[in-house]
Amino acid sequence: MADLSSNFLGIKSPNPFWLASAPPTDKAYNVERAFKAGWGGVVWKTLGEEGPPVVNVNGPRYGAIHGPDRRLLGLNNIELITDRPLEVNLREMTEVKKKWPDRALIASIMVPCEEEAWKAILPRVEETGCDGIELNFGCPHGMSERGMGAAVGQVPEYIEMVVRWCKQYTRMPVITKLTPNITDVRKPARAAKSGGTDAVSLINTINSIVSVDLDTFAPNPSIDGRGSHGGYCGPAVKPIALNMVAEIARDAETRGLPISGIGGITTWRDAAEFIALGCGNVQVCTAAMTYGFKVVQEMISGLSDWMDSRGFRSIEDFRGMAVPNVTDWQYLNLNYITKAQIDQDLCIKCGRCHIACEDTSHQAITSMVDGVRHFEVIDEECVGCNLCVNVCPVENCIDMVPMLSGVDPRTKTPVQPDYANWTTHPNNPMAKVAAE
Repeated sequence: MADLSSNFLGIKSPNPFWLASAPPTDKAYNVERAFKAGWGGVVWKTLGEEGPPVVNVNGPRYGAIHGPDRRLLGLNNIELITDRPLEVNLREMTEVKKKWPDRALIASIMVPCEEEAWKAILPRVEETGCDGIELNFGCPHGMSERGMGAAVGQVPEYIEMVVRWCKQYTRMPVITKLTPNITDVRKPARAAKSGGTDAVSLINTINSIVSVDLDTFAPNPSIDGRGSHGGYCGPAVKPIALNMVAEIARDAETRGLPISGIGGITTWRDAAEFIALGCGNVQVCTAAMTYGFKVVQEMISGLSDWMDSRGFRSIEDFRGMAVPNVTDWQYLNLNYITKAQIDQDLCIKCGRCHIACEDTSHQAITSMVDGVRHFEVIDEECVGCNLCVNVCPVENCIDMVPMLSGVDPRTKTPVQPDYANWTTHPNNPMAKVAAE
């Protein structure tokens, strides 16, 4: 069986599934339930400096985006960092780590961008016996207005400065959590590396207002008739997270920097995709809040079964395998041609492919043949865009078939693929024959 154990920065855990810093990791009770369910590690909900307590709203803290089947697609939250006393959190972290020495326990920290504030809190966190710290430079609401969270994460110079302080005042591994609310995520990642960070984690939540109540005309969630922007997470942010992870993994200046992947991870497949793009582990929040802590058991069994089927003995066997296949658009092979093909045995004659192609694409799918409702691809008009595949309600009914030769859809002239690359291309149905 596949070995799912993780060794991230020397921090060992029985599997790569960690709970992200969020409400599910706010106290010992939750964390112990998580460990009993099978989670490999947790990042404790973000700690702040000692002093006036953080005060959260006593009302709705979440807004949501649902699919037609009521499945949760995205979650917006306006909750702040922990509102429990620092001393209480530190005591509970110490107790939990003693009881669960084989699980990873990371302390997320957010204090003002002042050297003395970091110098004061780091030794106290280190005394808990936790395995490392995560610098919260990502929170986009509430704390950012106070000059912390994303307000730091959007300024590379601040990131580098704080990371240097942390490396100076603690022996623990330092993970820098990055904000997605920035134009080019490579710049803060480079700054963190320059400061000496041991790893980066991403993405934190995305600045958002998920909806407006058309009766009260206030954003949701609404507190006494008014709302605020919050942090967006859940399955809907996964594509954004994957892209940002890939940008750091393939950047010449940050290549090789350990990454903890975060953003919409709900299934084992999601986790495998992040690992394939170079992540050493993954952090989960929304899936646990939606389905409960036992969701990790499906993630563990699913990832293990898939790895067994592919012959991977550990996550290191496939970590980063997708990175070389991520490139800039200008390097894509414009001689590579595919055509849509409809499986008539699976087709339910709904016509969605025809309407989508006829109204918004290239008029490449028939609707009638000899007076009978029939949908078939017109090769001469098909540009291989695969819109039909994505709107079809029947899985595997429409496939994109690579062509060894074809017609350039723009010039309508015959073209030949670049055989120097095509003969070994994994999508070429003749590649195996050519190799033999």
